Amino acid sequence: MVAYTEVMQEHPDNRRFLSECETWFGVPITMLRNEQYGGDIYDVFLRTRYLVGPTGAACTRLLKKSVRNQFERPSDRQVFGFTAEEQQRYEDFCENNSTVNVSVPLIDYGLTKQDCLGVLASAGIEIPTMYKLGYKNNNCIGCVKGGAGYWNKIRVDFPDVFERMAQVEEELGRTINQTRVGGQRKRITLRELEPDAGRYEDEADISCGIICNGVADRILINNTN
Repeated sequence: MVAYTEVMQEHPDNRRFLSECETWFGVPITMLRNEQYGGDIYDVFLRTRYLVGPTGAACTRLLKKSVRNQFERPSDRQVFGFTAEEQQRYEDFCENNSTVNVSVPLIDYGLTKQDCLGVLASAGIEIPTMYKLGYKNNNCIGCVKGGAGYWNKIRVDFPDVFERMAQVEEELGRTINQTRVGGQRKRITLRELEPDAGRYEDEADISCGIICNGVADRILINNTN
């Protein structure tokens, strides 16, 4: 079974991508959503009065992790898309989720994110819009985990999202970003963020290593039954 936790602030093109992947997998995708918050990050922020901190973001915990926890069964073997560059993330996940039976085929086959984008291209599936816009991840439009460069890119690409998050900061009296002033870290609001602050490099060109041909088919056969 393939499951997907839906968040309302993801780019609408994700629906197209999911549909094409369903056809490619030959397996329907089960859509999951935290209906208590309507799958809405802003509802989470305003009701919990929390954006992001050392322990992470409330939206991730409530709209992603808790939904997965409620859906999973103790006997499940769960397949995660950690890529070869994310070995540490995988190890951290295992350390924090010791009861989850985890499978990481992308790491097992040594596939990087660029390799995976290449696999999609060879399957005739257009990459999600957020990647085409130069974002490194296809998460929510306006992720509270993003830094100054990311938010300045959002300011240009999605000014309405930038404005809405600035309003949420003001309503909650919370901030996402910080800067260094006189050697000291200082938290700043999005409205205080200088337009040239930070640096967000464009996503690397799609490429596919020699191992990609045939690997996608083996992963799908082994992990969608």
